[in-house]
Amino acid sequence: MNGELLTVLDHLEREKGINREILIEAVESALLSAARKTLGSKTEDVSVKIDRQTGEIKVHSDGKEVPSGDFGRIAAQTAKQIIIQKIREAERDVIFTDYQARVGSAITGTVYRFEKGNIIVDLGKTEGFIPKGEQSQKENFRQGDRIKALILEVRKTGKGPQIVLSRSNPGLVKKLFELEIPEIYEGIVETKSISREAGDRTKIAVYSKDEKVDCVGACVGMRGSRVKNIVKELQGEKIDIVRWNNDIKEYIIAALNPAKISEVKLDKETKKALVTVDDDQLSLAIGKKGQNVRLAAKLTGWDIDIKPKAALAEAAAPKPEEEKAAAKEEVDISSVPGIGPKTKKLLEAAKLDTVEAIASSSVEEITKIKGIGEKTAEKILKGAKELLKKK
Repeated sequence: MNGELLTVLDHLEREKGINREILIEAVESALLSAARKTLGSKTEDVSVKIDRQTGEIKVHSDGKEVPSGDFGRIAAQTAKQIIIQKIREAERDVIFTDYQARVGSAITGTVYRFEKGNIIVDLGKTEGFIPKGEQSQKENFRQGDRIKALILEVRKTGKGPQIVLSRSNPGLVKKLFELEIPEIYEGIVETKSISREAGDRTKIAVYSKDEKVDCVGACVGMRGSRVKNIVKELQGEKIDIVRWNNDIKEYIIAALNPAKISEVKLDKETKKALVTVDDDQLSLAIGKKGQNVRLAAKLTGWDIDIKPKAALAEAAAPKPEEEKAAAKEEVDISSVPGIGPKTKKLLEAAKLDTVEAIASSSVEEITKIKGIGEKTAEKILKGAKELLKKK
């Protein structure tokens, strides 16, 4: 019987992955509980020890060994129940530790059922679930479908470990690239940044540590075979592979692909970029509902503002109000020597209301205005001509 116990424990260790010592301690604890229940108030000092080599069980009460026959059927049943409970607890701990170490990695499972908007996934040893908020709204799955997901979190609950999975997290795309692209898995090509709107589009920036390896080409694969496999796994989600560049201008231009960019101006203090495009490239640069520029901004970490050339040219041109203000400034003849408030009114009444008009007139013409003498006229004419030369 004792040898059989060790055989069973060895089998459980291999089958469940539970440490043999943990199992033996669980059995000792169960037998101790059964012994105390059987002996009742006869004793307070009870101990149970299992020999690790032979499996022999020894029970002592008040320093004396108790014959195993004294336990009876009830004690054996109690021990069995506690052993089962302890094994379940140990198994849960093993599963929790195993999956906790794998948080952030991708895992493959089978869609088991749908429950309150969550997708329950069979992972083999246990179940995981994809909450509604971690699902791509454009994806559809049926019971029995194979599914890849990112292990997002592992929680401890009274019912055992709860494994939270995600299909919408950008980390899933990163892991799919690692699985599909050998150069990324080997560390030759590095993933620098990812921005994603699950179900629609992802932009991923990559960089090659080896000048001989084209990072974009490695990710695309022969005739697009590699990236097509990832797109298929994501049920048609579009993927833009962007060449990372230390030059932020070049990086932003690449991130806004497929639009053609004319110019990029940077404000490094605020991390804002003003991007200029031809009018016919504006909608392409911004993307549907602003998606292209939004993803490019997340990818680069810069606030990107896109303007068409025509709008910038219009903004640079003086506005009608400014032109009027400039014109008003030009007709202000008060700055001409000899022209005071009264003289100004007289000149304006005679339609000599600009410096240019006064400078092109003559002393005789000015003196014809009632209230302006010859000396004043000469002074005004001279002052107007000198003012024009300064301008």
